[in-house]
Amino acid sequence: QVQLVESGGGLVQPGGSLRLSCAPSGSIFSINFNSMGWYRQAPGKERELVATIATGGITTYADSVKGRFTISRDNAKNTVNLQMNSLKPDDTAVYYCNARKGLLNPTFYWGQGTQVTVSS
Repeated sequence: QVQLVESGGGLVQPGGSLRLSCAPSGSIFSINFNSMGWYRQAPGKERELVATIATGGITTYADSVKGRFTISRDNAKNTVNLQMNSLKPDDTAVYYCNARKGLLNPTFYWGQGTQVTVSS
């Protein structure tokens, strides 16, 4: 059962921009998540952190995307967005939305993934 729904992936040329969005659905729609974020997985590689944002607005970014990607969150709508600028071919991957509920014994939720392809 898909619980986080992503949108906004696609094909873009190097140097271009894309904006990913993610929203919870169904039974988890009203959960107050401690943090939300984005991970990505390229072919033949492990899934890696891209960016996260906590309820208070504290953000973390992978070094490879700092200065190019911006994560934002609408706590009222329980949505998270990822603005990706100056995209590079190395950014090509399936991007997954993630949400965390709880600190000591957290529950993690995942989206189904959205493909981002950077190619000329």
